[in-house]
This record gives sequence, C-alpha cells and structure tokens, in this order.
Amino acid sequence: MKQKICKKEVIMLAIVILIQTAVFIVAGMNKSYMHMDEAFSLGLANYDTIKIQNNEDFYNTWHNGEYYKDYLVVNEDEKWDFSPVYINQKNDVHPPLYYLLLRIAMNFHIDKFSIWSGVVVNIIIYVFITIFTYLIMRKLLEGKNKYKEKSAVFALVSSLLVSSINSAIYIRMYALSTLNVLITTYLHFKLLDSKESDKKLLFCIGLSALIGSLTHYYYLFYLAMLFIMFTFRYLKNKEYKEWAKYFGTFAIAGVLSILIFPYSIKHMFFEYRGKGAIDNISHIARFVRCIGHYIIKINWYTFHNLLFAIILAILAIYIYKKCQKIKVVEEKSKYIKYLIFPSLFYFLLVAISSPWIELRYITPICGIVFMVVMFYLEEVLNNILTEKALNVVFTIVFIVMLIMPFALHIKVQEMYIDKKEIVQKFESEFNVPTLYMARSKGVRFLDDILLFSKIDESYVAEGIDCTEENIQSIMKGKDLSKGMIVFINYKEKNSEMVEIIRKALNLEQATHIKQMNACNIYYLK
Repeated sequence: MKQKICKKEVIMLAIVILIQTAVFIVAGMNKSYMHMDEAFSLGLANYDTIKIQNNEDFYNTWHNGEYYKDYLVVNEDEKWDFSPVYINQKNDVHPPLYYLLLRIAMNFHIDKFSIWSGVVVNIIIYVFITIFTYLIMRKLLEGKNKYKEKSAVFALVSSLLVSSINSAIYIRMYALSTLNVLITTYLHFKLLDSKESDKKLLFCIGLSALIGSLTHYYYLFYLAMLFIMFTFRYLKNKEYKEWAKYFGTFAIAGVLSILIFPYSIKHMFFEYRGKGAIDNISHIARFVRCIGHYIIKINWYTFHNLLFAIILAILAIYIYKKCQKIKVVEEKSKYIKYLIFPSLFYFLLVAISSPWIELRYITPICGIVFMVVMFYLEEVLNNILTEKALNVVFTIVFIVMLIMPFALHIKVQEMYIDKKEIVQKFESEFNVPTLYMARSKGVRFLDDILLFSKIDESYVAEGIDCTEENIQSIMKGKDLSKGMIVFINYKEKNSEMVEIIRKALNLEQATHIKQMNACNIYYLK
C-alpha cells in the first residue's frame, strides 16, 4: 500500500520539528565545552594534519591563542581548500562524508571559532531523523486507530530523549549515521511492500548504502543483517531475479564506496580499530560486560531509567493475556523483525568492536530500540484497554519519561555545563602565562585546546622533568604579577609538581581550580 503524506501530517511533523529544534537550540546555547573528539572533528575537517601535536614546534615552545585556534577554525586563505577533509580521513580511522558537511558549515564562520558549525549541521540532520522516525512508526502502526497521530507523538518523544539531545549537539558523525540507519530501514520497508523490484527504490537503497558507508563503518553492521534477512526472504520465495537485482545494487554501492575512499579497507581490517575488534571477540568476559554496560546506557539515556519497568510490564501483560486466553496481538507486523534483528546485530558487534563503552557508538539504534519497545507496549495493551484508556497510559508513560531526567539528574553529556565557569575564567581573569606539564604518554591535549585558544601565552612541556631549574628556565622573563596557570595530567604526582613550581617561581599560594577530563588545573600566585 502506498502511503501519501497529507496536509494534516505535514502540519503535525512541522510542529514536532519546531519543538525539537527549539530544544536543540537551547541545548546548543548551553553547550559550554567540547570533548576531545569534537575538537578532532573540527581539526580533521580543516587542519593540515590530524593532530596539532604533530607539529614540530608544538612542544616546548611558547605559543599564543591564535596558534591553537587555527586548529579549530577555517581561515580566510583556507576557505575553498577541501583537501584536509580527504587527506586527514585517509590518515585517521573514519570515512570522510561527515567531515565534508562540517567543513562546508565551518566556511560560514571564517576566522572565528563556533560550536554552531557542528550543532547546526546536526539540527538539520535531526529534522530528517524525525521525519523518518515518523514514517517508520507509521508503517508499524498502520491500520490502528489514529495511527498517524500516535506516530507523530512517538517521533516527538523520541527526539526529546537525552540520547537524542546529546547526539544533536555532539559534533561528530553519529547523528548522520543515525539518519543513514533510519533511511535504509524505511527504504527496505518500502521494498518489502513492493511486489517486484522498483528501479528507483533500488537506486535509493544503493545510494543510502553508499552514503552510510562513507559516514561510519559501524553502519555496515546494521546493513549487513538487513541484507542477510532480505537475501533469505528472496531465496526462500525463489525470487532469484529479484535477489540478483538486490545483490547487484549493493555490489555497485560497495564498489563505488571503495573507489571513492579506498582507504576504508585499510581502516576496517588493518588499523588498530579493526584489529582491536578481532582481538575482543576472544575475550568473552569482556564482551559480556560490554553488553551489560551498553544496556545500562540505553536504559539511562534513552528510556530515562524506565526500560526495565516497561519490559516487565510488557511481560506481565503478555503472561496475563496468555492465562486469560486473550489473543496477545491482533495482527503481527511484518516490519518489526526488520528493526529488531539488524539492531540486535549492530548492538552485539558494537559491543565487540567499540574501543570504549560510550553512548555515541550505539546512538544510531537508540531511537529504533525506543520504537520497538513502545510498539510492543502498544501491542500488548491494544486489545485489553479502550482507545481512550490506551491514550491515557501512553500519555502518562511519556510525561514520566520526559520528567525523569530532571528528577534523576540525567545530564546531556555533551553540554558540559560543569565547565562553563572555567571557560569564562579563562576568557577573563585567568588569561595569564600557562604551563602544561605533559610528561605522561597519551596526553589528551585536545580535550583542553579550547582553553588554550583563549590564552595569550602558553607552553606545553614534553619530556622535561619538573625540577626547579627547568621551571625557572621555561618561565624566564614571564610576567607572573597576576599569577600563572598550571595543567598537570592525572598520572603525575600533582601535589609534588605544584609545590616544585611554586617554590621555583617564589609564588605564595597554589589553588586547585578544576578537575578536567584528563588533567587538573591549578592557579599559582
């Protein structure tokens, strides 16, 4: 059955999009800091090397804020130079499409740093995420009473989850990857409805696969299971010609993807991420722990700590209906398994592959998990409650779900509200000579590059022992009348090093200012 979008649906979606956009803008306005990977995004999209730390003059030299800001902004003479987008990704571990979009957005802020370059890109992407969430939910609920209105409500709530807000303001490729997953899913739903292969539909499926593969490699986990399921369906029904067209679509998309970005083969199988994923397969205990941690993250950030309660409710109602010999569902959805199994496959492979247990890696399926759980809750309640009672139940569930982040202090991680004050201080009273004792291996300097871009004089000391003689040599000729700032990594003996620096420079007091992601900040005066 063809689904046409009517005027009423356009109005509903417009309202949903306006509400979510307003929420995302407020979140963006409150975004006070960046994760190191967000700084990476900006640098990879515009700088002439992957890391600013790779510069020969980076360590053991005094620099001003412009030196660091150059990594985060597009300068006037770089405006139309898109080569870093491709070259940097070749030398990194991700495909280039997202960085191309980010680079285009950064061209609107020449010579100026702005988080809005990345946030606006994601807000625009989320407009389409919500549209496709609505279309998928509309397919799942098709034929039910007021299914269009229900789908619009589900799409709205899905966009207001903490995991969604987090993704919208996180300057990385995960929002785009989410959209890729949803588009691919919806197009396969359309293919499921099609009696014979539609060339335009297959073209769109191939294009979505190409775009997805050029956005993030984890997308291929989801696509692989969809492909397996549809292949099994075609072969089971002996639709060999249709399968050949389907297979050919992905073969062409795969060849084009490799031709556009041949380095993907190296990234997936020979770089540290690919090797790490293969090594993790043999560590069963770690794999099981990762699954548990990721379930907890979905519960916390997508269901706001209500996931297990909702699942228990679904199981309890299911058992009750079985005992009462009530039909569990009136009509099974032919679409739902094409959400469940690809998402489960993606989830398990990400648990194996991801280098760290982070919400961002499972963000592309968080909305789908939400849809599946809500769909089953609606299914089990559907024929034991009146329509009015059903609407009341879902209204209560959604209101509680949207209130829970405030009640439980579930934070949007990428807002970094706790770092707002330190940024303001570096813009005013803490613009003094700054020393970063970067002696530990794996220093996460990009976590704090935003602060260094606001300082007139800073020095990153690498391979230098913290002795009074060395400190005096580094700080020779610097005006310390207003004090100085010192960054020290966690792995170092912070207290001892601060005391050595204080004595070396005849400063009277040392105050701990802030604990950052990878270091402590001290003010000495």
